[in-house]
Amino acid sequence: MSERTRAIRMGMVGGGRDAFIGGVHRMAAALDGSMTLVAGALSSTPEKAIASGGDLGLDEDRCYGTWEDMLAGELARSEDDRIEVVVIVTPNHVHFPVAKASLEAGFHVVCDKPMVCTAAEADALVMAKETSGCVFAVTYNYTGYPMVKQMRSLVRSGAIGSVRKVMVEYLQGWLATPLEQTGHKQAAWRNDPAKAGVGGAMGDIGSHAENLVSYVTGLGISGVTADVTTHVPDRVLDDDVSVLLTFDNGATGILTASQICPGSRNGLRLRVWGETGGVDWQQEMPNQLLQTSPDGPDIVHRTADLGLCDAATEASRLPGGHSEGFIEAFANIYRSVADAIHAGHDDGGGFDYPDVHDGARGVRFIERVVGQGNS
Repeated sequence: MSERTRAIRMGMVGGGRDAFIGGVHRMAAALDGSMTLVAGALSSTPEKAIASGGDLGLDEDRCYGTWEDMLAGELARSEDDRIEVVVIVTPNHVHFPVAKASLEAGFHVVCDKPMVCTAAEADALVMAKETSGCVFAVTYNYTGYPMVKQMRSLVRSGAIGSVRKVMVEYLQGWLATPLEQTGHKQAAWRNDPAKAGVGGAMGDIGSHAENLVSYVTGLGISGVTADVTTHVPDRVLDDDVSVLLTFDNGATGILTASQICPGSRNGLRLRVWGETGGVDWQQEMPNQLLQTSPDGPDIVHRTADLGLCDAATEASRLPGGHSEGFIEAFANIYRSVADAIHAGHDDGGGFDYPDVHDGARGVRFIERVVGQGNS
């Protein structure tokens, strides 16, 4: 096995027993053999953290009770044995201290979104990343879908003309009732400002919507007019957000993020219209992309079709007609991050994943929307 194909050694913070997203990250990292989990501090409770490592078959001496112990323990190991990347899958408030300490220790970082809780923390991480020279990725995983990459190629190549209108929505229904008041772990921390930050639905899923728009269009958001609402009684953070957008090229748009839409599961959808046509992608039907024009006919692009852009082709693993989805999109990010780590940098080289600057922009957008909505 060559150095460029061996699995990157990773340590994980969070993602132990009863966690959801940690398992997704582990499956994604393993799908292409990009990374392998060798160490972990998998819970905020030391006993649970160590037991969770045992559940995953980690060596006993690499099941750590705290993330501080993991960084210290791994630094004490030989360079060819210690972890190379720290994967952070904790509630939001833990992201910053772990990421900053990891960078300062010389470890690369993969961090779940939103990257941190405040713009000040985001700025500090950008500086720490640039000082360290390490690779830093934020898992806005929807950018990993082949048809999102095809959408990006069409929009940025001018296939629909200059962008005029953008509509992005992310609709869920799981928080239509006060689930956080029942002891539900995932709901509880997402509705606690001390752990989630200033945004509820805006931080949890609205951040994905903003990132998807930026990734596909490349446009900056110059203006926002926000309605930030909390519908469920006694809920502290927002559960429904609507934002009017103005882009730096003069285009306009609408962003909607809501977790109180009963029957909606994971309804992320992006539509972009330009002077001569439009494109439409839906996460719950991820393997096709609709391209429209004034006089037709409409074109349906599908995963693994001939004639897709290089990025979409490279992101497809199976022959056409075989569905690829959420885990595969995550895995595309991990594969690209592993390539950057092998290269020793993430400046240029065609590495295709959301980076620390994308993460920082997303945090600023959350603060901007929520701040305006609460003013």
